[in-house]
Amino acid sequence: MKAQVLHKYDPEMKEKVWVTGEEMPNPKLEKSSDVIVKIGAAGVCRTDLHIIEGVWKHIQDPDGKLLPCVMGHENAGWVEEVGKDVTTFKKGDPVILHPLISGTDGTCLDCRRGNDMHAEAGAFPGLSIKEGGYAELLKTSVRNLIKLPTVLTPKDVAPFSDAGLTAYRVVKKASRHLLPGQNCVIIGAGGLGHIAIQCLRAMCAANIIIVEKSKTALDHAMPLGGDEGVLIDGNEVERVLELTKGKGAEAVIDFVGEKGSTSMGLKMTGGGGSYYIVGYGEEIKSLAVDLIIAEKSIIGNLVGTWSELYELMELANKGLVKLSMQEYKLDDANKALHDLNEGKVKGRAVLVP
Repeated sequence: MKAQVLHKYDPEMKEKVWVTGEEMPNPKLEKSSDVIVKIGAAGVCRTDLHIIEGVWKHIQDPDGKLLPCVMGHENAGWVEEVGKDVTTFKKGDPVILHPLISGTDGTCLDCRRGNDMHAEAGAFPGLSIKEGGYAELLKTSVRNLIKLPTVLTPKDVAPFSDAGLTAYRVVKKASRHLLPGQNCVIIGAGGLGHIAIQCLRAMCAANIIIVEKSKTALDHAMPLGGDEGVLIDGNEVERVLELTKGKGAEAVIDFVGEKGSTSMGLKMTGGGGSYYIVGYGEEIKSLAVDLIIAEKSIIGNLVGTWSELYELMELANKGLVKLSMQEYKLDDANKALHDLNEGKVKGRAVLVP
């Protein structure tokens, strides 16, 4: 099979070639619950850039044995082959893959409780294991699969498996306490943010305030469900406080997590409110007394559960959440990665073999 392979880290992100096209052996069934999927589309995620940069190396590759690897954890396609114990899927079924439960048998306590992303034996394609979706075929577990509704194709939904799922999970948390007339700030309306805005509009009646540094991104995001748009120009905190009558927002969801967004987001969070951090890259700094007096909560957010991915597919099936995407051929993986790194991708990038 064809694959795009990462051979070395690039901490300075200056190399012209990050992945190389190679022929690799086709994956083979090993366990009776294994499924081989013919990749229909693989999302190109900012996490992939962090992998190339080596940000995850101390966590997922402390021994330096991961590389070479095939990245790609946002995957959808068609079932190609199934193990002998797989009865609910057959060859040709269109599927989307949950990204973080490959390698588990579903019997650990977190799996039993439905917290797939915290599974003891969880594996992350292209990050903690060498095999990812930047290829024509991928071996996974039947536990990862969700059958797609007939109206959705793999390339329509591949980025939902991580970016969409992460956005859905944090919106689900926030929507549980947001009431009509209250406010939710979305910081960053790009790859994840544009999905979150649609999920939020579909799931609650709070006012949505979109905070963005790019006017182009803001103009793209507002029709998706924004009530107010705020450009980052040095006065963004004051503008959000003005829009929330001086109180701050009941929820702030930060999809940036760097370059000062965490400090900005906490200032935009009102008393008793929650600051949800999704993006990462800098430390969160706050005096403990400030959090205590205002009773603000800081909540971290990882990719969601299998059932939450199912719920997101239901929203997509009803047309309530759609992806803005740019398609690239598998052979053009380097261009897709560099375009993403340079901020040239509108929405999500996907590789189509």
